[in-house]
Amino acid sequence: MGLSLNIDMASAAFIEPLPVVEFVGQLLGKDVLSRPLSDADRIKIKKALRGVKVEVTHRGNVRRKYRVSGLTSQPTRELVFPVDENSTMKSVVEYFQEMYGFTIQYTHLPCLQVGNQKKANYLPMEACKIVEGQRYTKRLNEKQITALLKVTCQRPRDRENDILRTVQHNAYNEDPYAKEFGLKISEKLASVEARILPAPWLKYHESGKEKNCLPQVGQWNMMNKKMINGMTVSRWACINFSRSVQDSVARTFCHELAQMCQVSGMEFNPEPVIPIYNAKPEQVEKALKHVYHVSTNKTKGKELELLLAILPDNNGSLYGDLKRICETDLGLISQCCLTKHVFKITKQYLANVSLKINVKMGGRNTVLLDAVSCRIPLVSDIPTIIFGADVTHPENGEDSSPSIAAVVASQDWPEVTKYAGLVCAQAHRQELIQDLYKTWHDPVRGTVSGGMIRDLLVSFRKATGQKPLRIIFYRDGVSEGQFYQVLLYELDAIRKACASLEPNYQPPVTFIVVQKRHHTRLFANNHRDRSSTDKSGNIMPGTVVDSKICHPTEFDFYLCSHAGIQGTSRPAHYHVLWDENNFTADGIQSLTNNLCYTYARCTRSVSVVPPAYYAHLAAFRARFYMEPDMQENDSTGGGNGGNGGGRGGSKGTRAAGECGVKPLPALKENVKRVMFYC
Repeated sequence: MGLSLNIDMASAAFIEPLPVVEFVGQLLGKDVLSRPLSDADRIKIKKALRGVKVEVTHRGNVRRKYRVSGLTSQPTRELVFPVDENSTMKSVVEYFQEMYGFTIQYTHLPCLQVGNQKKANYLPMEACKIVEGQRYTKRLNEKQITALLKVTCQRPRDRENDILRTVQHNAYNEDPYAKEFGLKISEKLASVEARILPAPWLKYHESGKEKNCLPQVGQWNMMNKKMINGMTVSRWACINFSRSVQDSVARTFCHELAQMCQVSGMEFNPEPVIPIYNAKPEQVEKALKHVYHVSTNKTKGKELELLLAILPDNNGSLYGDLKRICETDLGLISQCCLTKHVFKITKQYLANVSLKINVKMGGRNTVLLDAVSCRIPLVSDIPTIIFGADVTHPENGEDSSPSIAAVVASQDWPEVTKYAGLVCAQAHRQELIQDLYKTWHDPVRGTVSGGMIRDLLVSFRKATGQKPLRIIFYRDGVSEGQFYQVLLYELDAIRKACASLEPNYQPPVTFIVVQKRHHTRLFANNHRDRSSTDKSGNIMPGTVVDSKICHPTEFDFYLCSHAGIQGTSRPAHYHVLWDENNFTADGIQSLTNNLCYTYARCTRSVSVVPPAYYAHLAAFRARFYMEPDMQENDSTGGGNGGNGGGRGGSKGTRAAGECGVKPLPALKENVKRVMFYC
């Protein structure tokens, strides 16, 4: 196609240009203006305002701008500073009164710190206003996301029309620079050839009324179907952390959930080991350990298999604390349910929760029919392991928190549906995954090999009885500028991990990068054509484009594997950087599309291939394993979360301080083996 111009509608959240006192009032509640601040309040304000530009309002027309670097630990009334070389001290309150005639009212609030740490400048909050037009780059909460989607969500036809109007408005052909270079820009969208890959048949248990299922427009349901490998849950307990949920309501919910698990194909004991236990959110650790030990004593040493937890809808750090304690301390699989779902019990919700519980317990919900009958090209012929890998970075403004890398790998063959996951922390904003393969010196054993790839290859062999003879590696979150840096480093790590297991063991590798952060959108030629669009007006799931808008010489394609629910579907861009398995374009596209129907958490095809999706979930989960002070940003943080092959004994954590990262608590062995991150 030659040169092309990419235009898309984009949206972003901006910080409202409010007086800082009003902003703090919205953040913490209006009563903050009349009460002393707690340490938690101060941390919350600091996180919200650090890096934000403010302008002073106490100097009339002089509106100097500053960037907030922090918050004072003392309230304004206690702050003093030297005014001359003799170290004569003056209070901030006096200074503003004498210098500007400005009376500070909220003296119990801290001051904003601006400038550098060596020469701190104090500004009272009430003398500052947030500068207009600043992007909000931190994570939005659920309410903010809903509000943003409401404003920005556009049906495909509306988005297409907006893009075309923008092109006409910009009048590129009248641009003097374009004329100078003889450039002419078409006002029409580029027309590309696409094809729609068929949905795969899915296999369910023989005891259900429907043994096989063919999804329609990217979705299906669990009616008349039973999980292909339903697990048994004999010993479970429930903790209710929500004050608004009465015992009777909690009992009804647990009973309904247990019934749904049974209907879906699990063997689920209808009664908990102990009665539902009520606890306060701030006593999460005490409650978890109490329930765990009481239950274990009651079952004469047999460990609890599953914990159900009912959480308040706004639960702050409770969810993260619960997951950290369960997965790194107690070795307990947990399933959290929000209060709103407990009150409003729907079969759809219960069915989805039962799917998650089954895979967390080590089961499988469905598998590809072609996998069972060994008909998947270049997967079914010889033992094949499929990896997914991702690195998540801390939010903007977090200057020292570690990045978290996660790798998952299939543990069943030929079905390739169950994925074990490992996580590790590494240097701040480091994209290359450091712990794929590593060696260290042991005083007794000499040079020892480890790392996430090696451990997952070993666990595949334990689970299947065979060593992988082919590797497919889906790598998420890599920008185009880092393609070959990541490929060289991580492919080398895969090679070394294989060679460390057995001499001359070098299975062929296919390395594929998955990208979702791009501005390519695909629209149907005819929005009324029901053969090429779904109900939302989006292109059909399975739509693939591999020409014209793709790289002229490299092996890449766009695949829209999911059905759009709202807004305009974003296709995933797959770039095959290395292929020793000699996949055809059709082979890798069909495999990728079919895998998108095996995502364990719902009965829909998903927009990104599941191993990459699971790696993202695992990396996101590992953020909760960091100690609270590490999450704030006061330490370099990090470490190794359960890769089983690191230095420091059976827990598999790196020695503190190695590579500048602090160890994370390791995942318990029984947690590592299952899809705990679902």
